[in-house]
Amino acid sequence: MRAAVRGLGRGVAGVGVVVTLGVAGWLMWVLPGPQMGAVLGFGPVDGVVSVSRCYEATDAEGYATGTDCTGWYTPRRPGEAAREIVLDTAADEYRRGAEVEVRTARGRAYELSGAAVFNFGTAAGLLLVPFLTLAAWLFACARSGTVENGDGYFLVSLAGLFAAVVLGAVAGILVGIGTAVF
Repeated sequence: MRAAVRGLGRGVAGVGVVVTLGVAGWLMWVLPGPQMGAVLGFGPVDGVVSVSRCYEATDAEGYATGTDCTGWYTPRRPGEAAREIVLDTAADEYRRGAEVEVRTARGRAYELSGAAVFNFGTAAGLLLVPFLTLAAWLFACARSGTVENGDGYFLVSLAGLFAAVVLGAVAGILVGIGTAVF
């Protein structure tokens, strides 16, 4: 009887690992994934934005999030209409008339910039760390067939959240330096 319960516990924990990782992947795809892909330059350039003005953008709480620019977007794909668009977290405060190659996601234009890499990289890290920690704990439970102590996993998740912010900042700084130099 005890072996059957232990086997059932292992199976449930194993399914929990798969479900947890599936939910984490889906949330990454739905939330910061498309913007992060556009910022990092995955895929071909979607079009060009002719900048009309740039301004300091703020979030819902009023904190500065970087420079946004508005302008006229001219797509490269035939059949797609030109329209006004926001260049989210621009790499520079462009002058009126500057043309910037962009990738689009969710109705906004993106380019490689340090602020955008920091914003979306940190968001991705803060989203993934809790799910990966939970999956690691469930995997440990599945391996042993018992409920493992989660104290160490909690501390690892706190360290992982801190590391996500630090790595996002470092990546943003390096991209900012790289875009300024090249």
